[in-house]
Amino acid sequence: QVQLVESGGGLVQPGGSLRLSCAASGSIGSINAMGWYRQATGKQRELVASINNGGSPIYSESVKGRFTISRDNAKNTVYLQMDSLKPEDTAVYSCNANVRRRLTSIVGDYWGQGTQVTVSS
Repeated sequence: QVQLVESGGGLVQPGGSLRLSCAASGSIGSINAMGWYRQATGKQRELVASINNGGSPIYSESVKGRFTISRDNAKNTVYLQMDSLKPEDTAVYSCNANVRRRLTSIVGDYWGQGTQVTVSS
């Protein structure tokens, strides 16, 4: 089994910052891409940012220049630094990891439970 545990969500005022973390554990052989998705109420889930195992990031246009994704491969952890937050960033943020399982080498996508981010004054 592979587990992803997120932390760092909460309530912040517009213009503020938050840092999300997501740690993967379990039967991990290697992790390919890791990413953050979000889903606002009444909307479809969307990709916020992703990063491959070489450290190359991809951002959605709506967060480019404000959010920074990074990862610590030794800790199997991905981070999302969110600056200049806007009310429209309010959503449940979930992390995703594409993992090659140890022993079986089966590759699959795994998800965290999600963490609420609310941007409001």
